[in-house]
Amino acid sequence: MKRHIAILGTRGVPACHGGFETFAENFAPYLVKNGWKATVYCQKEGVGEIDECEWQGVRLINVYVAGDSPAYTILYDYLCVRHAMKEGAYILNLGYNTGFLNVFFRFSGQHTTINMDGLEWKRDKWPWPVKVWFFLNEIIACRLGNELIADHPEIARHLSTRVSKKKITMIAYGADDIIESALMGSKKSFIESLGVKLNNYFVVIARPVVENSIYEIVAAFSKKERGSKLLVLGEFDFENVHYHKKIKNIASKEVLFPGAIYEKDIVSALRLYSIAYIHGHRVGGTNPSLVESLGSGSAIIAHDNVFNRWVTNNNMLYFSTIGDCSEKIQKLIDDGALREELRDKSKKCFKLGFTWEKVLAEYLVYFEGIEEASL
Repeated sequence: MKRHIAILGTRGVPACHGGFETFAENFAPYLVKNGWKATVYCQKEGVGEIDECEWQGVRLINVYVAGDSPAYTILYDYLCVRHAMKEGAYILNLGYNTGFLNVFFRFSGQHTTINMDGLEWKRDKWPWPVKVWFFLNEIIACRLGNELIADHPEIARHLSTRVSKKKITMIAYGADDIIESALMGSKKSFIESLGVKLNNYFVVIARPVVENSIYEIVAAFSKKERGSKLLVLGEFDFENVHYHKKIKNIASKEVLFPGAIYEKDIVSALRLYSIAYIHGHRVGGTNPSLVESLGSGSAIIAHDNVFNRWVTNNNMLYFSTIGDCSEKIQKLIDDGALREELRDKSKKCFKLGFTWEKVLAEYLVYFEGIEEASL
């Protein structure tokens, strides 16, 4: 084995999709700076032969598939695996949705580390055949991977019911440390153009699916007139999706739906200048959006579950019902001192456990240990 890590399971870098892509965008250049060779597989829509290019010293392998459906995702993952088998690299697979493909690495003798992400098969948004698919691939990935990464103690505990604890390493997710001076004034103007005043709105940033509690949050905010606004970011289809219609119908005039916003600095500014970030995720491990809110020093109202409480060190406000969420919202509107206290705790929690510097160093130590064991 060379000092070479191939990262699979993402749409590629630079990141423009989700948490795993953001992790790869940070980790791959970090590897290069520390004397490793890094390869990231990138999904490209179209027809063509696999080609490659370089980005920040990282080798990018561009794999072309003709569409973006689940079938094409499986094809993309298969083509990545087939190519990576020839690389002689340590494999870092981000996610287990096509865990069965790791059988190829097992037969080729390549060391495979799988970041097991969250409990995908528990998400309400999936129909039961998809849940069965994820459930089976989780089991298969646990068995086929040489080592497993869990991003949360509860995920590690769950995985230990599948395989030996010796096979599991716990490394959390990271985020950028956001400071106000790093955000340009134009971001403030953009926020105000959405119809809100700085420091007088709440923000939700999540896919509008059932397990993210968007309906409950909107219903809670809409129980009474607040004198502030709720910004709900995400891609909604109010005409054709029943759950989205339900959210729209319960929303008061103080709830705004600006759509999905992907520009990183703007999303950071939206967190920074809000009264609080409201996090409704009920399933998963260390959720990137929650960690990024800690990095922004946001006051946080989170759904009350073991995942969110661990990430926030039991220091934020938590809700389990619509009425409970409504009370917490009003509490933060009325109590400026509490808002400042939570912001301070948020930043301290972030610096203690979720900086990229800490997370990437832990991954590097992990792979150096794998390399040493293979010598």
